[in-house]
Amino acid sequence: MVSKIPDDARNGILTPTWKEQLTTWNHSLEGATAQEILAFSVREFMPRLTMATAFGAEGCCIIQMLAEIDPSVRVFNLETGYQFPETLELREKILKRYGIEVEFVRPELTISEYEKDHGGPLWGSRPDQCCHDRKIIPLKRAVVGYDAWISAIRNDQTPDRAQASLIAWDNKFRLVKVNPLLHWTKRDVWSYIMKHDIPYNPLHDQGFPSIGCQPCTQPISEGSDDRSGRWSGMVKKECGLHVMEYSDGSGI
Repeated sequence: MVSKIPDDARNGILTPTWKEQLTTWNHSLEGATAQEILAFSVREFMPRLTMATAFGAEGCCIIQMLAEIDPSVRVFNLETGYQFPETLELREKILKRYGIEVEFVRPELTISEYEKDHGGPLWGSRPDQCCHDRKIIPLKRAVVGYDAWISAIRNDQTPDRAQASLIAWDNKFRLVKVNPLLHWTKRDVWSYIMKHDIPYNPLHDQGFPSIGCQPCTQPISEGSDDRSGRWSGMVKKECGLHVMEYSDGSGI
């Protein structure tokens, strides 16, 4: 299948024609359900469509939807080597429930090799570098050859995510980014999980609303922001995957 992404966009240039195409897609999906957005993505981009999941509650909802819409969509997880055992076990539960085998995408260096090269772990002293090396670089490698990737972000989670569109051009990774749960709330997510009896990470029941790498994730106190347990005590609230880069400042 021929790629639908213009060469200019692949080179980081958003032409008026390409921006108009993105705008058209977004207008056509105004008021659409998450399932309708996913079905659109399958029609428009398969087989060059993939999904990245951290096995969060939102991602588990999307996997359940894909199991009904098109279970052949490739789903992968960025296995940094620092993830919780409960997160890794959830992969097996999803496979058993839906027959969808989430692929592990790993950095080139193991944890022991990486920490040896840097004189110890970087997650405490240089977390941005750690995220870049063990998430950003592997994701760039994982999406080569794809036209679009599905994410599970919500626009009420962080300021960066509040600027996202349902269908966006992700200039950092040079492909279309599909955000089917963008307008969902936390209540929407958990209502859907309960209604469909979706497997989810048991750490959510132990005060972890947002779960990333084990050293950088803490339980939160009642009433705290859901992201406050990520990189606790730091300004950092994003690993960088969902911090969008725009070549012309358009914010599409």
